[in-house]
Amino acid sequence: MPETRRPNLVVIMSDDHAAHAISAYGSRVNSTPHIDRIAEAGVRFENCFCTNSICTPSRATILTGEYNHVNGVRTLFDDLDNTRPQVQKELGEAGYQTAVVGKWHLGHGEGHDPAGFDYWRVVPDQGRYHDPELLGPDGMEVVEGYVTDVITDLSLAWLEQRDRERPFLLMVNHKAPHRSWEPDEAHMHLYPDGSIPEPPTFDDDLAGRSAGPGQPLAGLQMSMWDLSEEDLKRPVPEGLSLEEERSWRYQRYMSDYLRCIASVDDNVGRVLDWLDAEGLTDSTMVAYTSDQGFFLGDHGWYDKRLMYEESLRMPLLVSMPGLTPPGSVSEDLVTNVDVAPTLLELAGVPLPERLQGYSMVASMAGREPEHRQTSVYYRYWEHDSGPHRVPAHVGVRTDRYKLICYLDQAWAHGRPPSSVELYDLATDAAELRNLWSEPGYESIGAELAALLAQRQIELGDEDVVGVSAPLA
Repeated sequence: MPETRRPNLVVIMSDDHAAHAISAYGSRVNSTPHIDRIAEAGVRFENCFCTNSICTPSRATILTGEYNHVNGVRTLFDDLDNTRPQVQKELGEAGYQTAVVGKWHLGHGEGHDPAGFDYWRVVPDQGRYHDPELLGPDGMEVVEGYVTDVITDLSLAWLEQRDRERPFLLMVNHKAPHRSWEPDEAHMHLYPDGSIPEPPTFDDDLAGRSAGPGQPLAGLQMSMWDLSEEDLKRPVPEGLSLEEERSWRYQRYMSDYLRCIASVDDNVGRVLDWLDAEGLTDSTMVAYTSDQGFFLGDHGWYDKRLMYEESLRMPLLVSMPGLTPPGSVSEDLVTNVDVAPTLLELAGVPLPERLQGYSMVASMAGREPEHRQTSVYYRYWEHDSGPHRVPAHVGVRTDRYKLICYLDQAWAHGRPPSSVELYDLATDAAELRNLWSEPGYESIGAELAALLAQRQIELGDEDVVGVSAPLA
């Protein structure tokens, strides 16, 4: 395929941006007109999921097209070995020029800095919202400004000086809206306290589920009461009842979270406008995603990590003129493991055998995929570690059912799960009723347990035991 006909690839990824905080996904809490432009010009993936809902492992999976037990990045404390095969390296070998700007969070220093990119400028660790430090091949420097604007400025500057005779991959990795949710002045007037509706499950008592009172996971620390004074950025008003204070905490958390997203949305618009002005829109694939989902008061929580839908689901909007039908929706099950093979197929690069994911190109075009995925395999490795005390767990999700097996330790070594949950998403989309021990669901539970074991064998992740019968 001639290089001039191969598409440019722009992947914009935010951090902790839940799909239900994007208006293209029907958000109740905010509007994202520029991100929505991608959906209007292309396809909205309704069922895109991560395979480990935490930043570092998800980012490693996106770059490698491998599950975390294969790429070695299982937790926040693991670094990506930059000698491993990664999608930007394979695109570079095929003639693409490549750049990454923004959050990396896969380790720094020898053996862990970004590799295979012609240009890279990344924030160390989580990075700062204001006057961020940027690390590059020549060292660290402080750049004045707000981090979301700075990342976009540097991305567009690289596009301006690129080799215009070659296709490019640009990864724009925003830090926002990651905790500690520090908005810029331009958006501080948005979402005044009291203006944000509480989610339908805000008062969920978690009865009958593993995190409920008296249950094995009752020690989770991700409720509104676990938000720190640094998160809230002001003292709690005096004289509030417990119910009033909880709602006030939600408003403070959500207002800053959504203000950070408003800046991301504006900067997505800057990138789209630049492509339009340069006449590159018709030859460029643009994708918007996040490294995982996030709880927006759902079930009374914030943060992610758990396998519930709000945390598991990733936003994924993709536009590519001539391929994606404008305003289309794909219901196909896809995951972050599928990003690398998709980019390689779009670039005309033969897919390496090492890849564990499948290309989404057919789904983008509204065609039947050659390999239709029928389940999503999930594994969270960190166990009972701060600050949220979330236990290790494994699970599987189909188009209708979900099985979650919580473990007594990160490496179960043949020990049975401490708690199991089964949900029928067709009748209980909010996951309020655990069916695992309910009469009449024995066969469905057994089928899901067998599927989980099958996926573990297929993927070579067999060090944890599944479950075969309802717990007593």
